[in-house]
Amino acid sequence: MSVPTIAIPTQKLLKIGLKATNNIHYQLPPNELVSDTLRLGEGTLSDSGALVINTGEFTGRCPKDKFIVRDEVTADTIHWNEFNQPISENSFDIIFKKITGYLNDLQEIWVRDAYACADKRYRVSIRLIAEKPWTSLFAYNMFLRPVEAELENFSAEWQILCAPGLKLDPNECGIRQPNAAVISFKHRVILIAGTGYTGETKKGIFSILNYILPHERGVLSMHCSANIGQQGDTAVFFGLSGTGKTTLSADPSRKLIGDDEHGWTEDNIFNFEGGCYAKCIGLSEEKEPEIYHAIRPGALVENTRFFPGTNKINFDDGSITENTRVSYPLHYISNAIEPSVGTIPRNIFFRTCDAYGVLPPVSKLSAAQAMYQFISGYTAKVAGTETGITEPKPTFSACFGAPFLPLHPAKYAEMLGKKMEKHKVNVWLINTGWTAGAHGTGSGSRIKLSYTRAMITAALEGKLDKAEYAFDTVFGFAVPQECTGVPSEILNPRNTWTSGEAYDERANFLVNLFKKNFEKYSAGVSKEIVAAGPKI
Repeated sequence: MSVPTIAIPTQKLLKIGLKATNNIHYQLPPNELVSDTLRLGEGTLSDSGALVINTGEFTGRCPKDKFIVRDEVTADTIHWNEFNQPISENSFDIIFKKITGYLNDLQEIWVRDAYACADKRYRVSIRLIAEKPWTSLFAYNMFLRPVEAELENFSAEWQILCAPGLKLDPNECGIRQPNAAVISFKHRVILIAGTGYTGETKKGIFSILNYILPHERGVLSMHCSANIGQQGDTAVFFGLSGTGKTTLSADPSRKLIGDDEHGWTEDNIFNFEGGCYAKCIGLSEEKEPEIYHAIRPGALVENTRFFPGTNKINFDDGSITENTRVSYPLHYISNAIEPSVGTIPRNIFFRTCDAYGVLPPVSKLSAAQAMYQFISGYTAKVAGTETGITEPKPTFSACFGAPFLPLHPAKYAEMLGKKMEKHKVNVWLINTGWTAGAHGTGSGSRIKLSYTRAMITAALEGKLDKAEYAFDTVFGFAVPQECTGVPSEILNPRNTWTSGEAYDERANFLVNLFKKNFEKYSAGVSKEIVAAGPKI
């Protein structure tokens, strides 16, 4: 069957400074993008048919090299900080000319039109202009895919210019080193130079949606996963890396709405994306069957190695990076719901991995406590998650996604608080970390995944509504005294330690970390939220 040729938007490309003399590959299907990658010698097919590539020097995001243009649009609206670094309009102009000039000198480029936001009322149209065919494949996997009829009059609200091979002059361009990701809200352009890590494209769009939706459209944007039960009950899962956001939202008895980025409107929850971007390190069919089976033709695997002499991926090999990744369309997951839209959530779960063994495995939060914990965004990284970490490292990331939030965290927290109050949503804190002692002490051990799943199931099924509760003396949380499928003795953390004094010492240490971190936000929130923090 012949495939109809889709017209290349030549005139629209000319308007942003690109030449029509390039060999422009427009809206190619996955199989052709894979073929182009193999033709260029930049990828290998795995034994399961997935394309495996190496993203080069950068195998993760570079937060210190991400900038937002400071102009009349952003000067007084962006929360300028270590994640939202300002760059001048002049520097943007220089980098823009460098990238367009670089792309014009290439023999061929790959252009893809796509959407973000599954709710069409808030849909944002995107055009990606890329140096690499595999970047276009990533965009095909991760964003929403227009049908052919929608491409006839497609008008891109935002454009991404991606040139991994371009090394910029830091002094000339007003940046830190030869790579940069630059967002201009005035021109609605994202520039990515010097890095091939595909996550920069994904998080660039997430960052602009975190500005547009709350600031202009009144929609709460969230760094979370979401699923929906057979009775139409939606659950939302917040959490930083390593807390089980993807794993715990993958429930065979519930439909997956999305695994990472969502919006909350007056009447629904919707996924921003059309795909998943999952970590691969340690992946196995037994532990993550859905992700494992998604690694098939069309999937894009990054920075993994093969077993010697084969094209079988060794998922346990982190010699290139621990941040090995795979992207694939959402429909590769058998229980995904499309369109990726759910009802107003009944339950919200904040996940943390507390390596100090202080936090209860499951707690119910008051509205003020939920706001405090949401703004704090606490977890603790342990040895093996990052190079150089030999003991628990506390991490606080506001709203569980600080690097991607252009507005002040209090804005997102205020919106979440109003929605929780209006819809009477239950908010739970789930600790997937340690019990009976801190990590590395010998006495402590990680809470079993089966226990965590049982707690979430009990909350979703309303079983915890009938439980007896006691209040945690440090954090003030309401802690259920029994939960089906979970030993009652682990529910109160202090009782699991052999020494109550040792627990108190660790608890006071963690409380001080919380208080110190919250100092930077206390001026922008209510006294009630400040008072909902932990106490020594």
